[in-house]
Amino acid sequence: MTVDAVTQTFPLSGGGAYVALKGINLDIAEGEFVTLIGHSGCGKSTLLNLMAGLDQASEGGILMNGRQVTDPGPDRMVVFQNYSLLPWLTVRQNIALAVDTVYPQLSPQERQATVERNVSLVNLTAAAGKYPAELSGGMKQRVAIARALAIRPQLLLLDEPFGALDALTRGNLQQQLMQICQESKLTAVMVTHDVDEALLLSDRVVCLSNGPAAGIGRIVTVPIPRPRDRLTVMDHPDYYHLRADLIHFLQQQRRLKQAAAL
Repeated sequence: MTVDAVTQTFPLSGGGAYVALKGINLDIAEGEFVTLIGHSGCGKSTLLNLMAGLDQASEGGILMNGRQVTDPGPDRMVVFQNYSLLPWLTVRQNIALAVDTVYPQLSPQERQATVERNVSLVNLTAAAGKYPAELSGGMKQRVAIARALAIRPQLLLLDEPFGALDALTRGNLQQQLMQICQESKLTAVMVTHDVDEALLLSDRVVCLSNGPAAGIGRIVTVPIPRPRDRLTVMDHPDYYHLRADLIHFLQQQRRLKQAAAL
């Protein structure tokens, strides 16, 4: 995916416009895991929505395999923080709805096999007949991830997918997501506020400056070899240097925001 000179503005109710993003350029390689970090209001989710085709850039454009992204498509799937599951459908049915919609040409047996394979991938076979109200937050998020993966997207977009989860569940899902992305050679872009999560999961961390007119302030490459787990990442000799670099950037942006408010 290529983000080419993207600027995004939104009209204001009293007239004029708010410039959310200004001149964003970013190339994302196949199989790469990229994380977007920055303070609230810097346009992280706006950029993710543009990649998903949920919004159109005011200027510039986004290319996927050389083609302009103009609307949502099955080559890009989004996992939101709030799960977005249909409460009247079971785990299996929520995933089947996506598979049936995207792959109507497959036989019923092939579609069912795809559903069961992805239910198993996130270790939810025992809960496949349950409804969302019967699931924990971590289980709901696993359903959302399985639903996204079931249609075999080329790009997985994650908008703070673990933000509402407790620390233990969050850690388990992070590890599971890493394994899935590595085994499937899946390209992923994730929004997070968590520096440690960014370093654990990412090949590169893209730091966005404050809005309005937010841009890319820094890109940090994470040279920690895969496969990873939290302990090996924290034991890596570059870990604390990388962490300090990201925190310094965020603190610098906070000071600039505070100074601008005076």
